[in-house]
Amino acid sequence: MSEMTSPKKLGMGALFQNRVIRTILLSVFFLQIGIWVRNYSILLYVIEKTNESPVAVSLISVAEFAPIFLFSFIGGTFADRWRPKRTMVWCDLLSAVSVFVVLLTLFFGDWKIIFFATLVSSILSQFSQPAGMKLFKLHVPAELVQMGMSMYQTVFALFMILGPILGTFVFQRYGILAAVGVMGVAFLISAAVLLMLPADPEPKKEKPKTTLMEEMKEGFRYVLNSKALTLLGACFAAAGLAIGLTQPLGVFLITERLGLPKEELQWLMAAFGIGMILGGGITIAISKKVMPQMLLAIGMTASAIGMVGMGLSTELWLTLTAQFFAGLFMPCIHIGINTMILQNTEESFIGRVNGILNPLFMGAMVITMSASGWLKTHLSIVYVYEISAVLLVIGVLVLVPIMRKSSVKQEFKQGM
Repeated sequence: MSEMTSPKKLGMGALFQNRVIRTILLSVFFLQIGIWVRNYSILLYVIEKTNESPVAVSLISVAEFAPIFLFSFIGGTFADRWRPKRTMVWCDLLSAVSVFVVLLTLFFGDWKIIFFATLVSSILSQFSQPAGMKLFKLHVPAELVQMGMSMYQTVFALFMILGPILGTFVFQRYGILAAVGVMGVAFLISAAVLLMLPADPEPKKEKPKTTLMEEMKEGFRYVLNSKALTLLGACFAAAGLAIGLTQPLGVFLITERLGLPKEELQWLMAAFGIGMILGGGITIAISKKVMPQMLLAIGMTASAIGMVGMGLSTELWLTLTAQFFAGLFMPCIHIGINTMILQNTEESFIGRVNGILNPLFMGAMVITMSASGWLKTHLSIVYVYEISAVLLVIGVLVLVPIMRKSSVKQEFKQGM
């Protein structure tokens, strides 16, 4: 805990001197290698094995996203019960074990077991991710939390560009067996890196025993009793509705609005990824000066402007510029959300708060993803993108009551 008490001015040097931040960033780096090799090698392998069956390809998404609905809140509740370092190490080890089981099975020719690797690692991430948030809360000074989250999101943004290239290269050059082996080794290295984290603190006192259901109910009460978290949940839902509405329709911007081949969609993704990398660097620079709720509002407003631009544009350069602009401010959304959760949540509730808010976002996104195709058949794609922008603006307006406060940090300290 000594890392939280340094009186020196905290900056980038202090950020990388903090053992927890340094270790988590290195662990995330190897995890991202494993995840992106998994995502693309399995996708390409299934396409190859099934002659491009859309049902088989869609099952990959089910295996990846279904655990967020089914296990996010349960995983968050257990993460609040368990010691965070031990939880993260075991999750990575079990992910590696599941991958090597898949590798062994592939030797005997049953390719369908490949879905198991995605399913297991996605389930385990619902336990590991909130445990990582708890470590931030326990060991990272409040002044470094937002900057640390900026670095964390920058790693994710970097892999949005490098990940598909890496995953495709490994599969096409070395095949599925090598790709699965890379996944397992990456998860093992991540687990080994996490061993460098400080030891989990011993419980200060014996807590009264409660059931899992009682702790889940406490989590919902905790969120409902916190104005900041309740408004953040509403903002989450609005953002999920907006993003889900346009997520499946990017290809129609290329084919209908721009009159280009569908393969040109890759340039939209590249523009967004480059914007996220640059935006992550900018957000790191300004994160100490801007309140997290303001970062979130700026990010959502910029995304709304980007949606309007993409919907109206009939020129490739303008569409790419709008996509880049939205990507540039996307780190503001992720960092603002995570920082607000950490600053407004007690350590013992972080897992459950994550477990409530994440499915709220995903559920809203799935609702509008399901409806987007129907809307596209009845409305111009321009209107669909403008509706998405309006939903993002509604999310910003939801934040207004807490944007008036001088500092969420001060409110959090007073609550302590």
